[in-house]
Amino acid sequence: MRLVLVLGDQLSPSLSVLQKADKSEDMIVMAEVADEASYVPHHPKKIAFTFAAMRKFAKKLEHDGWKVAYTRLDDPDNSGSITGELLRRTEEFDPRGIVYTEPGEWRLISALAEMPVKSHCLPDTRFIASHDDFASWAKDRKSLRMEYFYREMRRKTGLLMDGDKPEGGKWNYDHDNRKPAPDEVSYAGPMQFSPDETVKEVLSLVEHRFADNFGDLEPFWFATDTGQARQHLAHWLKGGASRFGDFQDAMLDDNRFLYHAVVGLYINAGLLDPLDVCQQVEEAYRAGDVPLNAAEGFIRQIIGWREYVRGIYFQEGPDYPRRNGLNAQRKLPPVYWGGDTAMRCMEQSVAQTRTEAYAHHIQRLMVTGNFALLAGIDPAEVHEWYLAVYADAYEWVEAPNVIGMSQFADGGIIASKPYISSGNYIHKMSDYCGNCAYRVKDKTGERACPFNLLYWHFLDRHRDRFDGNPRMGNMYRVWDRMDDERRETVLAEADAFLTKLSDGEAV
Repeated sequence: MRLVLVLGDQLSPSLSVLQKADKSEDMIVMAEVADEASYVPHHPKKIAFTFAAMRKFAKKLEHDGWKVAYTRLDDPDNSGSITGELLRRTEEFDPRGIVYTEPGEWRLISALAEMPVKSHCLPDTRFIASHDDFASWAKDRKSLRMEYFYREMRRKTGLLMDGDKPEGGKWNYDHDNRKPAPDEVSYAGPMQFSPDETVKEVLSLVEHRFADNFGDLEPFWFATDTGQARQHLAHWLKGGASRFGDFQDAMLDDNRFLYHAVVGLYINAGLLDPLDVCQQVEEAYRAGDVPLNAAEGFIRQIIGWREYVRGIYFQEGPDYPRRNGLNAQRKLPPVYWGGDTAMRCMEQSVAQTRTEAYAHHIQRLMVTGNFALLAGIDPAEVHEWYLAVYADAYEWVEAPNVIGMSQFADGGIIASKPYISSGNYIHKMSDYCGNCAYRVKDKTGERACPFNLLYWHFLDRHRDRFDGNPRMGNMYRVWDRMDDERRETVLAEADAFLTKLSDGEAV
């Protein structure tokens, strides 16, 4: 007999370790442990989702004939860690070894590799590109831009291909996916599920153990098994997918989901297969139900971006989440934990995060991420915040998005320039600014939008680093054309704002 470890983000029947295990002999080990629930202060909804989905998956495995040793968080014999549970089960069952599928975090990879028992790690075959595939693609390239990797994934999967050419003649329809916020949204939002007995039991446990964590536990509406997740996907394909492309970058005060699929947490936990999801989107396009720009934009996020950031994470190694290429040192301010702010965009994005454990990619990149980058906040603290507060966040996917894409802390491996903007971008893509105490059109003065001040402050303090960047030359030319007095005013007001931020004052 062997012990077969299944982690909380590996809830897939196709998991490599399950494919290689012997149902008649081996013992599945699953465990809810304090180490995994608290190495960052996870959002209560994320913890509840994970535990509920784990319990249901364990029941399904038992129904399918597997023997399962399952440890609940409140089990008095719970050792508190994955390795501790494996060692405890080793003493209990005296197996001839342990097998597991590679985890998605270097922290856990290291812990499992150092166990004082015989163990064997299998690759996670739920991804399209293996580590070797990515390394082969990346070898000898001067830059590792996602677009070219994405094209390889299109060819490999055949998704949206017309022979050896891309459907419609172009690989990327991103220019069609940048419409500003619509006046009305016709989609009711993601499918919501009432908690069943398993979920209610978990909610009670999480409420008791993690009451002090940032985030609202209820109302809890996530799918917690594959059947529900598939219903959720079908609901979006029918009602939201057709307009997803047009408005995927838009933000609205009174609508938190617009036309987004909200499937990331289900795919990343293993409840949905990413390739199957993309094939269903392609089928909807072929049937005439979803336009090409929406289908391509969605599929690019899954087989392009998702696969690409995993490749970066494993290629760059365990130190990647601690990189700080711009030497940003400011502490994460209270606004990220719901502290008072007059900035409507930050207030709304953080409030949504607190309630839903979700915000879409532009809220993360161009509001909370943009603000952190402009303000010079320590990227390690930003990274831990994103890892803590979002239900879809696991380090392999979250760290490259934050350290690389959002904070430019990896020195430009992922992004060719920092993703920064003044308040004009947020004004264009949302209705936040109309309800803000600051005025987006004010460049200086008491009510000047902080993004306007911080934008120029960032460019000025990092001029040595970015002055020669061909994609940033126009920005510096605009700055240089300002008269000396105006530049001094901008920098002085930005400094005053940053001092308040560092002092923990409401901004």
